[in-house]
Amino acid sequence: MKRTGRRPTLGAVVRPARGAAVVEMAVVAPLLLMIVFGIIEFGWVFMVRQTMVTAAREGARVAALQGTSEGDISTRVSDYMQPAGLTSYTLSVTRATQQDPTETVQITIPYSQITLLGEFFGPTNFNITATSSMRKEGA
Repeated sequence: MKRTGRRPTLGAVVRPARGAAVVEMAVVAPLLLMIVFGIIEFGWVFMVRQTMVTAAREGARVAALQGTSEGDISTRVSDYMQPAGLTSYTLSVTRATQQDPTETVQITIPYSQITLLGEFFGPTNFNITATSSMRKEGA
């Protein structure tokens, strides 16, 4: 049997959905951007924390040597912190005693000083801390 009439075109079969892609993008884009910026923020904080751990370890390594001063320790810590742009930190050194022959170096930075996005992902009223201890040489 022969068909007569027009064949349906692709445009007639698929209903046009004008603006649907724009609406979908308007819904998905903020979520996608929030996830991307969250990953960037987490990566940045992770890098800062690793820099602090390395600086604390190097500071403790210097502190463990005989005859080093707090200035020597501060200089070594600063040598690791400044290249990363970290200048507003608190350095705490606990020197060895006869009862406890370990040297402890602690570095603290307020999260509000290192965040890239401010309070977008929540409060920033806490500190990031790195601590390292080493036994005093010759003790």
